[in-house]
Amino acid sequence: MADEYRPIHGAGRQRFGLHGLWGELSAEFFGTFVLICFGDGVVAMAVAALNSSGRAASSTTIFLASGDWLLITFGWAFAVMLGVYVAGGVSGAHINPAVTLALAVRRRFPWKHVVPYVIAQVIGAFVAAALVYWVYGSAISAYDSAAHLIPSAGNALASYSIFATFPASYFHGTLGGPFVDEAVGTAFLLIGVLAVTDARNLAPISNIGPLIIGWIVFAIGTSFGANSGYAINPARDFGPRLFAFFAGWGKVALPGTFNNGAGFSFSNYFWIPIVAPLFGGVIGALAYDFFIGDVLHARQSRSGSTVEAPTEPGRGGPNVQPDRV
Repeated sequence: MADEYRPIHGAGRQRFGLHGLWGELSAEFFGTFVLICFGDGVVAMAVAALNSSGRAASSTTIFLASGDWLLITFGWAFAVMLGVYVAGGVSGAHINPAVTLALAVRRRFPWKHVVPYVIAQVIGAFVAAALVYWVYGSAISAYDSAAHLIPSAGNALASYSIFATFPASYFHGTLGGPFVDEAVGTAFLLIGVLAVTDARNLAPISNIGPLIIGWIVFAIGTSFGANSGYAINPARDFGPRLFAFFAGWGKVALPGTFNNGAGFSFSNYFWIPIVAPLFGGVIGALAYDFFIGDVLHARQSRSGSTVEAPTEPGRGGPNVQPDRV
């Protein structure tokens, strides 16, 4: 019960601006941390843990098409749901720089808070990737050994994929296709998020919004996931990518370069899952408002309704913003 809760270190810690921006950054860090722990964790299961523990056909069996893909898409869906539930009441659970930027463009989120939010999200993702590596380090090493892969040699793409994304081989190293794919996926993410959190629309009742947002991510993964791994979140990709670079995956992580010598290669890919989602998120927000939001606003204005449009998803209530400092 809330009335039985005692803050850590008593009232002293409560004076450190936790009611304002610092509290929101704390929530963004921790919400993104939860998101990546479960998201990267499910990929670690599919890539390294199930086979290395004897639960697959062989010690190197991974990615058996729809089976493993469904495991991953379900895992990421629930990862997003949990991240939003954890942080939603404090910061709105952006847990994604593309969401933060889109809300600044279209929902009056303060521009001065965009960079701090993004930094908190990236740090949360980095720390989560470190935890996943700590938990699954033995399984990852066992898989790489069985598959005769050495991360530092730049050939361990499968184990690297636990942490960050890469383009499909049929793009033949070109970046235009993956850019479009990431932009489209993120646009649909923002369309879904804004629809779910718009009190003027068919907003879900009670507190099931985070569950619906998780299902939106599942839908994106199952419909648009294979081309580029549906990062649709710059922090989700860059934070773990940065960790993978420091953990020994080298150039495969940064700058995102790989060549298997058999026709599958890509170069300098790291910026695609950063820039494309930021672009796509804004496009998605504009599209929602052009086709839906403006219609709802016009109807509300005509009817004289006093219901206000929500400013940010997930904040304690659809139209409630916490105090800021």
